[in-house]
Amino acid sequence: MNDESPEPTDEELAAQAAREGSDGVAFTALMERHRERVWRVCWRLMGTQHDAEDAAQEVFVRLFFDRGSFAGRSAYTTWLHGVAVRTCLTLRRSRSRRRRREEPDTDERIASAPDDAAQPSAAIEAGHDVASLLDGLDEEDRALVLMRFAEGHDYDQLAEMFGISAGACRMRISRIRERLAARAGRLFGDEATAKG
Repeated sequence: MNDESPEPTDEELAAQAAREGSDGVAFTALMERHRERVWRVCWRLMGTQHDAEDAAQEVFVRLFFDRGSFAGRSAYTTWLHGVAVRTCLTLRRSRSRRRRREEPDTDERIASAPDDAAQPSAAIEAGHDVASLLDGLDEEDRALVLMRFAEGHDYDQLAEMFGISAGACRMRISRIRERLAARAGRLFGDEATAKG
């Protein structure tokens, strides 16, 4: 006979955390269980380690204060990633507004850029090209693409995270892919892709 009881599911821990006091065992277990994945989602959406750490911390603070709001309409991880996405979108928007107020005009940045910058390797350059393509999207579209292709969420999960239907997710992803393909064609000089 096995004396060990099975490990509780995320949903069971979430229900227990909602009933617990300030720093209960269930909330701590959920935080430990999902810390790395939340950080990874935040890193993908925020772009830097420092911003990802700030965002992940903010996600867990929000989860702590809203620990009773998980309704069980989806898997806990889907709900959790939705909280992470919304938190990151809010942080990126506020930082973007702040940067626009603080950064010099584009002409000033170009004039002050060094001409003798070291040439990056092809892999690094390709990574920058992809990042540039993604950064050209609005915040929510960028998050939608990253959660679909980098994190592997299906359309039903995305629908829950972004508060839209699965069909709307499919349509938006399709349109985003078309825009990215056209932009990539222009970036890499492929006229056929740029026109299609």
